[in-house]
Amino acid sequence: MRTPGFWRDDCAAARILSPLGALYGGVARRRLARVAPHANLPVVVVGGLTAGGDGKTPLAIALAQRLLAAGEQPAILTRGYGRKPSEASSFAVDPDRHDADDVGDEALLLARAAPTIVGADRFAGAALAQRLGASVVVLDDGLHSRRIAPDLTLIAIDSDYGAGNGRCMPAGPLRAPLDAQLAAADILVVIGDGARGRDIAARANKPIVAAHLAPDPDAVEAIRGVRVVAFAGIARPEKFFNSLEKCGAEVAARLTFDDHRRFTKRDCATLSKLRQAHGARLVTTEKDAARMGDEIATLGVDALPVALAFDDAVVLDEALDRLFGEKETRRANP
Repeated sequence: MRTPGFWRDDCAAARILSPLGALYGGVARRRLARVAPHANLPVVVVGGLTAGGDGKTPLAIALAQRLLAAGEQPAILTRGYGRKPSEASSFAVDPDRHDADDVGDEALLLARAAPTIVGADRFAGAALAQRLGASVVVLDDGLHSRRIAPDLTLIAIDSDYGAGNGRCMPAGPLRAPLDAQLAAADILVVIGDGARGRDIAARANKPIVAAHLAPDPDAVEAIRGVRVVAFAGIARPEKFFNSLEKCGAEVAARLTFDDHRRFTKRDCATLSKLRQAHGARLVTTEKDAARMGDEIATLGVDALPVALAFDDAVVLDEALDRLFGEKETRRANP
């Protein structure tokens, strides 16, 4: 789906849908309070307030990289959203064998950072991670599933978008009432310099880690001053389009697709015509590029990789140190 425009600001459509949003929110609140079993490994959950676009995937990647640098062996668990149905309950991603249809676009990106396991059964995924030698599990988009108990919960907040209009789906973008989600967090990771997200974090009385998304420098240089046709099938494509302009690209046309869209031959033909009509290069996100397969080379599509950088990770590092200390104490005193 595409993120409705009225999810950002309250309006008549949001108010009309508010009874459904309240019903959804009530169910989601009860789910967040559900007791879940503990895994044998430490579990760090990465979640987001809204239906998409908060920055969960870059945060999960940055966290895995930080754990690797600290000498841990992280494994990332993900549902593999957008993949075709599979008989396997949980399995490890093999980038040389799997494509986006097999595991989903996000799983392919996550697998570049650390061993990644796809499956709806998070507990089975954690057990597989342990068998594969992992010392810690990073649960991507695991805040709302409550299938496995978190030892540390990080919530990514897009500072420009915040909580949108503050309502639950379908009246707004929230996946559960804001207060319930914030209460479930141990640390809030505020991404960007916008006021909305920072205000929410400041009122939550939770530890805050500031971060920002940084485009790959080489990719930026390759598009600076270049005329481009930009396209994206992500939750909030305007973030990508704005990033291109900030990088100095001349955006001649913008094309928006549904989130996690599988690109068809007609889509590719449309993109080819736009490229020729504007005398421009095609540029998209890494997630979209992961779903394009061979067409990315055929069309000559460039991707703009972005990475999450922590402005000050002292709070996060201290929390991780406590987590591993507590886990070792539990093992020593079963």
